[in-house]
Amino acid sequence: MNTARIARVAVLALATLVAGAAAAPALPNIVILATGGTIAGAQPKEGDPGYKSGSLSVESLIAAAPGMDKMARITGEQIASIGSQDMNDDVWLRLARRANELLATPGVDGIVVTHGTDTLEETAYFLNLVIKSDKPVVLVGSMRPATSTSADGPLNLYNAVAVAADPGAKGLGVLVVSNDDLFAAREIQKT
Repeated sequence: MNTARIARVAVLALATLVAGAAAAPALPNIVILATGGTIAGAQPKEGDPGYKSGSLSVESLIAAAPGMDKMARITGEQIASIGSQDMNDDVWLRLARRANELLATPGVDGIVVTHGTDTLEETAYFLNLVIKSDKPVVLVGSMRPATSTSADGPLNLYNAVAVAADPGAKGLGVLVVSNDDLFAAREIQKT
């Protein structure tokens, strides 16, 4: 994996966001495949401790990250609604099958997968082995649930769409976006 090229794509994608550059006339088509996780987590009642992973729909996640529509035409599909500690072979295979189907479609330019962070690295590595396209595939999660005061999911999702929409991300394999950083699937590890 060319780490320098990944870093260059990350810098260019984030620089475009910061500069507020105008979107190209023909926006890329990005599909968000949601699997659940903390990024879609919600507290049962405001102020209560804890949260339930995978509570929010992909539509809710898209609505929580305004401005993505200026970078790409966004559609979403719900693959699963689980905490990533419950990730299993059936969900992995369903996710890989659907991602490959979409990526084989000329009208799809990239995929973003929302995921919990407990097993995000395993899913990213698996997808890196089985995805049969050079189109961008970007995994994203969050450390704080969507209903927390300072949820990190919306910005992480925004950045993941920016990377997936960037032509420079083509051919880099599966990537992971988190906390304004970009990683190759083969090199990511939650610590």
